[in-house]
Amino acid sequence: MKRPVIAGGVGFGVGAVALIGVLVLFVAAVANGAAGHQQEAAGTQVSAQGGAVGDIPPAMLALYRKAAPASCKGLDWSVLAAVGKVETDHARHPTMRSYAGAVGPMQFLPSTFKGYAYPVPSGGANPPSPWDPTDAVFAAARMLCANGAKSGTERGIYRAIYSYNHADWYVRKVLSQAKVYAASPGTGDGSGGAAAGSSSAIVRAAHSKLGIPYVWGGGDIHGPTNGGLDCSGLTSYAVYKGTGGRVALPRTSQQQRFAGVAVPRDEMQPGDLIIFNKDGWGHVGIFVGGNAMINAPRPGKGVEITTLAGYWSGYEWAVRRVT
Repeated sequence: MKRPVIAGGVGFGVGAVALIGVLVLFVAAVANGAAGHQQEAAGTQVSAQGGAVGDIPPAMLALYRKAAPASCKGLDWSVLAAVGKVETDHARHPTMRSYAGAVGPMQFLPSTFKGYAYPVPSGGANPPSPWDPTDAVFAAARMLCANGAKSGTERGIYRAIYSYNHADWYVRKVLSQAKVYAASPGTGDGSGGAAAGSSSAIVRAAHSKLGIPYVWGGGDIHGPTNGGLDCSGLTSYAVYKGTGGRVALPRTSQQQRFAGVAVPRDEMQPGDLIIFNKDGWGHVGIFVGGNAMINAPRPGKGVEITTLAGYWSGYEWAVRRVT
């Protein structure tokens, strides 16, 4: 007999992976306190789960890392990302619709989504929509927070995930995937590189500014100015912060081209600067590993992680190591 859907979305599931040290918690207490999003195991479409942080599309990874601390101090980004993986494989599911009427990348019933949609996050749709990735990820973080994640305890996290989908198998799957993400060495950018969990303090400092709007001339060693950052403002802040004030870069990308020492492209390490010759040496980002960098790209965008392939492939690079 199928159990009733109570709230939240009914996800698609993305399959089984060997459980990695799954937490043994107080299931009875959790079940008594949980309320929200419920799913029947037999009704779930299952395919291959697994994959480290490099499996996460950069744009979705940036949202998980931004929404978790912004919405809930007790919620680690890896748990939020694991929910996104299990629900729709980070918005890769072909329809993002469930048999119970849940929709979007985080699988919300529209009625449940309304309870967690506000305030509208920066970059979200207006009015907010469960189909919009920004709106959906922030709403999911708020829902998890409201149902136990704000405690930051193992029991609270278990309760929060159970509220998203009332099934113990679902909680175990999410926790297993979260452990994979959290334990992925040297990864975090969506392309196999380093990010907030990186050994590079420069990358971590830059990552703390994800989503800050681009403002020409904005930013210095102390962070955003005039409400935002430009590309070299971000690098100035990240390097100064990441080196504990030991290294203060010149302010412009043209000047930063000569900071530190030159590094061959095939020897880049997370935290290295990449300066691009686009009608002059006019753009700079920070290598985060794999095939990605973090940068403040242009007006109308915020600080983001982006791949180095495609758009930038036609330009000359200069790589500088400043530590």
